[in-house]
Amino acid sequence: MAHAHKLEIFKGLVKFKSNTQKIWGVLILLTIVTAIEVVLGIYKPEPLMAHVLGMKALNWIFIILTLVKAYYITWDFMHMRDETKGLRRAVVWTAVFLILYLIFILLQEGGYVFRVYDEGFIKRDF
Repeated sequence: MAHAHKLEIFKGLVKFKSNTQKIWGVLILLTIVTAIEVVLGIYKPEPLMAHVLGMKALNWIFIILTLVKAYYITWDFMHMRDETKGLRRAVVWTAVFLILYLIFILLQEGGYVFRVYDEGFIKRDF
């Protein structure tokens, strides 16, 4: 006999009566987050164009909102919440390290390409 899925999001702050309601609730949450990303991408508010830790604050906001969406997609739609702790950790930590590695490559190579276009040819000795 299968066990029932948890019908809540935001660590229990929002509860639903059925799986259908929960699916619609998570879909609405993901739609709101996507709408925020689209609006920020279109208007690009000037205060968010300041550089923070090597990138514009707006880019950091996009990364964080994308991680929020990825979390809710895997946690609720893929039922990762109902899996064993070991499997959850294996999936989540693998993704975390991959994302950190991709951010490192983005910052490292993006800075190099920028300097090549800005200052001319640059050769590095590693």
